[in-house]
Amino acid sequence: MDPADLEALPGPRIDPAELLSTRMGIEIVSMSLEEVVGRMPVAGNLQPFGLLHGGASAVLAESLGSTLSALHALPERFPVGLELACTHHRAATTGFVTGTARPLHVGRSTSTSEIVVVDEEGRRTCTAKLTCLHRDTRPAPR
Repeated sequence: MDPADLEALPGPRIDPAELLSTRMGIEIVSMSLEEVVGRMPVAGNLQPFGLLHGGASAVLAESLGSTLSALHALPERFPVGLELACTHHRAATTGFVTGTARPLHVGRSTSTSEIVVVDEEGRRTCTAKLTCLHRDTRPAPR
């Protein structure tokens, strides 16, 4: 799927203010079938000791990996997260972290991505692996 076609997909539109990625300040920098790159501010996503929350890194990783899976699966199939594993290597305390998702496997029913998150100095802060299930139908909103 061409990244430019994402907005044209049929289905309900969700108010961007209701998206977790919006609340956390995640922005997509670039996307292609080979990689999706996004960034997130450290400020506002801290744990009580002043470090970037590991869960925030996980949200960034899942957001980027899911977008990559969507580019490969849509419009015929709909990706949903199945498993996320994160290893946190070092702390980030200021600025932005940038994540890059690249495919490890793309099949008809699943895809797996590796997401590498780095700080502003290019030091790896987190390595994640996301597997998405490609469903035949979009889950119905409740």
